[in-house]
Amino acid sequence: MASSYSFDVVSDFDRQELVNSLDQTRRELETRYDLKGSKTTLDLGEDTITIETDGPLTLQSIHTILQTKAAKRDLSLKIFEFGTTDSASGGRVRQVVTLKKGIDKEIAKQISKLIRDSLKKVQASIQGDAVRVTAKSKDDLQQAIALLKGEEWPVALQFNNFR
Repeated sequence: MASSYSFDVVSDFDRQELVNSLDQTRRELETRYDLKGSKTTLDLGEDTITIETDGPLTLQSIHTILQTKAAKRDLSLKIFEFGTTDSASGGRVRQVVTLKKGIDKEIAKQISKLIRDSLKKVQASIQGDAVRVTAKSKDDLQQAIALLKGEEWPVALQFNNFR
């Protein structure tokens, strides 16, 4: 029997599900009557999505469609960070959507402090862009997961490597 148990708190997303969401969004843009002739492009980069379309109203419709498709595929809407809208050639607009991945230092400190202050038998340590949580009992780790799920965080949290 192991002397201690652990899990990692990470902020990540399934890239293939994101690709599928973008494909569904493109298909809906081609078939929707009000967006048919907009010549909208959605380009997926390494950690960004570039949207180019006719105008701000069309852009807002694309946001709604993209978020709906992502939510249906169990992607958190917190991974999308919509940037400023820039003018593109021909009276069009362009927007870069940054895809948030990983837990930054400040949020990791908040997570570990919350665990330290609330649960005495559980330790949290920051490891890069993840937080490792350890305890002698699996029940204590379940309490830590419930505690973190009960809070509102600016990033999507997942719990993996539970051992």
